[in-house]
Amino acid sequence: MQFRRTTREDLPLIQTWLQNLHVARFWFHDTSDEAIERDFAGSFDGTEASEDFIVIHEPDPIGFIQRYRFSDYPDDQAEMETLVEVPEDTLSIDYFIGETRFTGQGLGTAMIKEMVDKCWDDYPSSTTVIVPVAVANPASWRALLAAGFTQIATGYLKPDNPVDDGQHHVFRIDRPSGR
Repeated sequence: MQFRRTTREDLPLIQTWLQNLHVARFWFHDTSDEAIERDFAGSFDGTEASEDFIVIHEPDPIGFIQRYRFSDYPDDQAEMETLVEVPEDTLSIDYFIGETRFTGQGLGTAMIKEMVDKCWDDYPSSTTVIVPVAVANPASWRALLAAGFTQIATGYLKPDNPVDDGQHHVFRIDRPSGR
């Protein structure tokens, strides 16, 4: 897989993916032009600390993955720390397979594994990746388990979608020794 940083030209694709039912259910994102610009342009224009990527499984763009340091988002870190310890320089990822035809094939697991490897390469001081996932999203948390993450907690975090009860599983993977 390849991870290409997003550009302005990717915003319509992200917008389309966010409208797909399997993505919309858990991302529950306003897909107006203004909201897409507001929430995704910051990654490439330098006003947002997160790094957004289009995931390419040659030759097709298949999804989206975002990574960030918890320390860049103090409110999110404080909320996460109500459930688990968040070591210094901990990273997190958010992701989806955007194209329905690519779901159910193990590509989400592969995407997560490869992004975690990229995290270790790009952030040598980071030793941990922690990812919260709505309990109601078993496809996502099963992909994390298959990618080598361990479930470390379950508890309430503010839900992305108001139909959810806020219950999240929290997953963690640590940098392998010698890496």
